[in-house]
Amino acid sequence: MRTVVVYESMYGNTREIAEAITEGVHRADPEASVDCLPVSRADAEVTRTADLLVVGGPTHMHGMSSGVSRRMAAMAEAKKEGHEDAAHEAHETAGGPGLRSWFHSLPKTEPGTHAAAFDTRADTRMSGGAADGIAQRLARHRYDVVTDPEGFVVEETDGPLRQGGIERARVWGAGLV
Repeated sequence: MRTVVVYESMYGNTREIAEAITEGVHRADPEASVDCLPVSRADAEVTRTADLLVVGGPTHMHGMSSGVSRRMAAMAEAKKEGHEDAAHEAHETAGGPGLRSWFHSLPKTEPGTHAAAFDTRADTRMSGGAADGIAQRLARHRYDVVTDPEGFVVEETDGPLRQGGIERARVWGAGLV
């Protein structure tokens, strides 16, 4: 089985979840070929070869990020002392393609190609989540979404992930196989 995990990450939290999902797939199927790629490196050739495509991103303004929300997040992170690594990742992500634009170039697939969606989000009543929108876009591209979209909680705007989130992502990834 070939799995491709594609993620957008501003502060590293979504990247950490994507990497944990990748580990979970490997635990469940040690023979599986699994690639974990930022959205900027996930071209149509890579996704076309997947038996399972897992896509995730951060939640911004109740849903998937936009160019404006990524730039706002990068500017806010740059103002924080002691957050140089996160600020660098946020700046890199803000200047590149986000999931919204990536979906425009994602080719439609043949029926039977599986997919799953996840996000990182704040734990507030009004925060919303990006995973539902990601799952809807996957379905529009004819992917068979095999499980309900999953959210992983980030404690502050820029992290850290809630305790136990990494292991929960590994278990979720293993369950996709």
